[in-house]
Amino acid sequence: MSGLLALLDDVAAIAKVAAASVDDVVGQAAKAGAKAAGAVIDDAAVTPKYVQGFSADRELPIVWRIAKGSIFNKLVILLPAALLLSQFAPWAISPLLMLGGAYLCFEGAEKVWHVLHPAHHEVKDPAAERQSEAHLEEAKVKGAIKTDFILSAEIMTIVLSELPGLGLAMTAASLAAAGLMITAAVYGGVALIVKADDVGLHMAAAGRLGLTRRLGVGIVNAMPKVLKGLTIVGTAAMLWVGGSIVVHGLEELGIAEPGHTIHALAHAAGAAIPAAEGAVAWTAKAVLDGIFGLLLGLVLIPVSGWVIAPVARLFSRSA
Repeated sequence: MSGLLALLDDVAAIAKVAAASVDDVVGQAAKAGAKAAGAVIDDAAVTPKYVQGFSADRELPIVWRIAKGSIFNKLVILLPAALLLSQFAPWAISPLLMLGGAYLCFEGAEKVWHVLHPAHHEVKDPAAERQSEAHLEEAKVKGAIKTDFILSAEIMTIVLSELPGLGLAMTAASLAAAGLMITAAVYGGVALIVKADDVGLHMAAAGRLGLTRRLGVGIVNAMPKVLKGLTIVGTAAMLWVGGSIVVHGLEELGIAEPGHTIHALAHAAGAAIPAAEGAVAWTAKAVLDGIFGLLLGLVLIPVSGWVIAPVARLFSRSA
């Protein structure tokens, strides 16, 4: 009996260690995933457009297909690449982060540019219009998964940069947990967003109480504004996170500006309002990082159009 009790005690101790390890993995993943907020918000803001134009019964299946593609991107392609990077080229993490941050700045600035200089007309592709809904769905899903790959690469790199000093197994587990949690949060949120108008219509049409019907009408009327607001928040988050990544990377490379000026201005703003010094300083820094990100992105727009795009077309022709 004493032997059995000792065995059970050992099993309980092992279970406690395993539970603590799981807690550590989830805690590290959540902490690191929070740093990728800008890319995550942008991912959630971008995805709903891929289900526009399809029947209501195809919305959730399309979101699920994109979510599965996102999991494949993160766990099968990017996770091994991140582990190899952390083991054999940790020095490359900061430059890759800066490259991803610059891309976020470019994407955010391009959205701002299109708002300020909207196209007068949209050129429609006749071939695309003649596609069957199934072929169009396939093309939309593939396009969404490609976009997700770029954003997922940035997310996984940010998460990796926040997991220093961990062993290979712990790093892999934390990256996988962060990838799964972020994917669930993004595409779970997207699913709720794209079906909210259907829920509102059902409440408005079938609600037994007048309050329920009015709430349904309110949801339907609010969804266009919610989507627009989500796009604005996603763009601001891209510029903020992208700008802060580049500024921090420049400081690590020994280039004090513009980081020194941003820190000084944010500190001065916080000192001007002592009652909320921390919050004001943080907000000021985020705004200044976003302004830097916007300016960098505006510079990158012509660079992309005049240099990167022609070079990419040249390589695609030669291939």
